[in-house]
Amino acid sequence: MTLQGKHLHLDCASGAAGDMTLGALIDLGVPIDVIGDALDAIGAGRGRLQIARVLKRGIAAIDLKVDTRAQLIEAPDASDAATIKLAPTPFRLQADHGHYHYGAIRKNLLEAKLTTGTRARALDIFDRLAKAEAKLHGTTVEQVEFHEVGAIDSIVDVVGTAAALDWLAPASVSCASVAMGHGTLRSAHGVLPVPAPAALEVLRDAGGVMADGGLPRELCTPTGAAILAATVTSWTAAPTGRAIAVGWGAGDLDLADRPNVLRVVVSEPLVKAAESIWQIEANIDDMSGELCAAAAEAVLAEGALDVWWTPITMKKGRPALVLAALATTAQREPVIAAILRETSTIGVRFSQLQRTILVRDTVMVETRYGELAIKVSRDGEAIRNAAPEYEICAAAAKQHGVPVKLVYAAALAAYDAKTS
Repeated sequence: MTLQGKHLHLDCASGAAGDMTLGALIDLGVPIDVIGDALDAIGAGRGRLQIARVLKRGIAAIDLKVDTRAQLIEAPDASDAATIKLAPTPFRLQADHGHYHYGAIRKNLLEAKLTTGTRARALDIFDRLAKAEAKLHGTTVEQVEFHEVGAIDSIVDVVGTAAALDWLAPASVSCASVAMGHGTLRSAHGVLPVPAPAALEVLRDAGGVMADGGLPRELCTPTGAAILAATVTSWTAAPTGRAIAVGWGAGDLDLADRPNVLRVVVSEPLVKAAESIWQIEANIDDMSGELCAAAAEAVLAEGALDVWWTPITMKKGRPALVLAALATTAQREPVIAAILRETSTIGVRFSQLQRTILVRDTVMVETRYGELAIKVSRDGEAIRNAAPEYEICAAAAKQHGVPVKLVYAAALAAYDAKTS
């Protein structure tokens, strides 16, 4: 059964870090080449990854290390959990006396030949870190210089995790809470309290749920916090459902009272899912059609579930439009910010709604035009709808020089043959 398009649940009882998250996703079954291609695209080289299976207080987990000077010679097999053979290679991003400029990292990501989803996720993670750093240090996002967060291993962790999540394309992601720890830590700025200020600010801004964790040490790093903030759609316990796959990622330290691991579970619900969402609206009477289209694209880019325009008549008989968007609680504020930034409105209104959605799945079928994806919606065991994935069909149609409708028909015929 495919892992893609399902629900992900993250268990962070021992905290979260970039290497723990990426290790868990590899253990889950994300193909190594998906991650390696992304690292090659940013100039890091897939050979920076050293993958081993280790025991953390009796739990077998993927331990991930990043070599700052190495490039892959032989392709890795995650199931073997052997150290990858390495050879020297440079990295395009260079530190300036231990400082990594956010602008350079962002430029590298924008210019790299990454998938659209990988680039968007990686930029989202680094943007959250940059905003937190800017606020903490009283500067602007453009002037932010990373210290530990900007190191090469963190860049590899972020881009690798973004690529893995892009491949999984989860329908939703939940996390009950993340253990933060307490006490103090040493950083480039000296002794700081735990939770790390940047990690705390990132999660605060995203509405993340934090737990102490009961240990006098840093459990959640700023990179781990930013990955959670950019990924989790619901800070709740795991929903009722059937577990399909489980991945474990190992942390560096050995903790005295628990395995230092992060767990990711892929599941599919057994029944229709009910959830709360927000409807956000604004009345607008002074924007051109071109600007309206651009505004809708910007709102979608901030994570809106849907965006639409409705014609209305305002006071004095003036024709106008209502811009409406649906968003999860996690994305409500970014969506509101996009509407206020991209339109001429001076305010928005929003209300919380309940919705029930069918269980969604993706089934791959073989056709004369290649492998195509079918989106399947189910109510329990009953299939209510099956539709080809448009973007994949459109790309196949362009490649073979045929109308999209023929690819659609072939996809549905192959699905019918597969399921009958």
